[in-house]
Amino acid sequence: MSGHHHAPESDRGLKFAVAINLLLTLAQAVGGIVAGSLSLVADALHNLSDAAALGIALFARSISRMPADEFKTFGYQRAEVIAALINITTLIIISLYLLYEGVWRLIEPQAVTGWIIVIVASAALIIDMITALITFKMSKNNMNMQAAFLHNLSDGLASMGVIIAGTLIILYQWYWVDTALTFLIAGFVFWQGLIMLPRTIHLLMEGSPENLSREEIKLSAINISGVEDMHHLHIWHLDEHRVALEGHVAVNVNELKEVKAIKDQLKLMLKNKFNITHSTLEFEHHTDSTCDES
Repeated sequence: MSGHHHAPESDRGLKFAVAINLLLTLAQAVGGIVAGSLSLVADALHNLSDAAALGIALFARSISRMPADEFKTFGYQRAEVIAALINITTLIIISLYLLYEGVWRLIEPQAVTGWIIVIVASAALIIDMITALITFKMSKNNMNMQAAFLHNLSDGLASMGVIIAGTLIILYQWYWVDTALTFLIAGFVFWQGLIMLPRTIHLLMEGSPENLSREEIKLSAINISGVEDMHHLHIWHLDEHRVALEGHVAVNVNELKEVKAIKDQLKLMLKNKFNITHSTLEFEHHTDSTCDES
C-alpha cells in the first residue's frame, strides 16, 4: 500500500511540470514567430510534446494503480508502458517534422532576431531543468517516467543550443546556425526515440525478459529432487517489473503430497533466483510427458 501514500505528492510535482511547460510553450511559440526563429519554434513544439508526455505519464500512473478486476485480471500496470510507447512515437514524429522544416529553411533562408531567442530560450532552460529534475527522481525502474525524462532532457539540451545560436546570431549574424541547430535537435530527439522504442515494443509484445534464459531455468528445475524435465516453457512480461512463467513439469513421483512439495520448491526457486513471482505449472509423470516445445 505504500505506493498509494507516495502517489499524490509525486503527482502534484507532475501537474506543476505540465502547467509550467504549457506556459513555456506559449512563450516560445510567440517568441519564435516574432523573432523569425525556426529553432525556437522547434523548441516550442518539442516543449509542447513535453507537456503532453507529462500529461500522458500522469494519466497512465493513475490508471496503473487501479486494482485487478474481471476485465484486467493481471491489473493495469501496463498502462505506463503504453504511455511510454505513445511518448516515444511522438518524439520520433516531431523529430521528422523538424527535419522537414529545416530543409525548407535551407531553401528559403530568413533573418532571425538573436536577442529574443536568447531571452526566451534562457527562461526555457530553467523550466526544462526543473521539469527534468522532477521526472528524473521518478524515472528509476519506470519506463513511463524514463520516456518523460528523455523528453525533458532533450528539450533542455535544445534550449542550451538555442541560446548558443542566438548568441552567434547577435555577434556574427550567422543565421544559418539557427537551421543547423534545428537539424541537431531533431537528430538527437530521433536517436533517443529509436533507443527506447524496441524495448517498449518487446515488452508490449510479451517478449521474454532479456536477462532470463529458458535453459538456465530448466537446469535449475531439474536440479530439484523429483523433477525429470521442464518443457512447454513460456516466459513473458506482465508489465515492466513483473514476469510470468508457465510450463509443464515432468516428475518421477506418484504421491500428491510429493508433487505439492516439488511445486513449492519450484515456485520458491523461480522467485528467489529469477525474480519470477507469477508462475503456472502443470505436472505430469515423466513416463507420460512429451518434450515438444510450443
